Amino acid sequence: MFPTALIYSSHNRCAYIHRDWIVERALKSHDNKTILYLPTSMGEMHQQEYGWGTFRWYFDQFRDWGLISHPFYWRPELSQEDVAKLFDCLARYEVVILGGGSTTLGMERYKQLGEQYFGDENIFGRILHDRQKAGKLTVGFSAGADQLCSTTTSGVMGGTDPRGFGLVRDVMSTLHYEYGGDNDLISLATQFPHTMIFGLPNDSGLAVDQGYLPSGNFWQVIEFLIDSSWDIPEDGWHVKTRQGMKIKHFYSDGRDYTFDNNEKMVRIISPDGHYNRAWIQSSQGFLDYWSQSHGEFHNVEHVLHSH
Repeated sequence: MFPTALIYSSHNRCAYIHRDWIVERALKSHDNKTILYLPTSMGEMHQQEYGWGTFRWYFDQFRDWGLISHPFYWRPELSQEDVAKLFDCLARYEVVILGGGSTTLGMERYKQLGEQYFGDENIFGRILHDRQKAGKLTVGFSAGADQLCSTTTSGVMGGTDPRGFGLVRDVMSTLHYEYGGDNDLISLATQFPHTMIFGLPNDSGLAVDQGYLPSGNFWQVIEFLIDSSWDIPEDGWHVKTRQGMKIKHFYSDGRDYTFDNNEKMVRIISPDGHYNRAWIQSSQGFLDYWSQSHGEFHNVEHVLHSH
């Protein structure tokens, strides 16, 4: 699988997600071993600098392999040239990471960058979608994960504009999910019956690719990532995957399902939305999403080729 979006929740820089799925993606390029980190959703400059610092120490380990990584800090006195350079990097870099903080604040700033400097608040989002079409990876960590979905969980729960960027369409997630957090998932599943609802504990994520088939049908493949590689004993309470937690999902009818590492989901949605089906590739085989029984398809490729 070659995902174009990765949304995840983590306590620190766990190796499986950050090395295998993020750093290695940049290093695969022969001439573009680049990562851009955006701490835009953090409030003050010192908070943005702190956010970048929690990633910088990890990325610095790969400089000898040619990795180039740096942040772009939001500040009120940016020049048009500054923003033009940001948009250029946003388009060109192999990996872009939208960092943590406040989902709402970050979305306001991303839109403001386009509106204030170029008269179009949608520039940032369009570049993200162009990246997806070009096969580049855009990552969302914490608030960034919320922002990459088509509807933000924090917007729905907080009564603010819930529109996200939609690189992960018809998916909503709660970040830093813990035991006892099912009520939020159940509520979201009830409100949004055609959206897949997931609880992402530290350290876990969804690797996603999506697009349109020649038939016009929308397709989406989600791979579930469970990372238990962070093994510092004093952090054990924060890393829920090391306590055995997996990715929790609730159906709109109240049923629940738990996803383990490397399991997959494939979805097909018709242009009018009337045909909306999904299948799960699990350790138990290839299952129909709704019935959880073995259906007419054998694997992800079979589904895509049949629609």
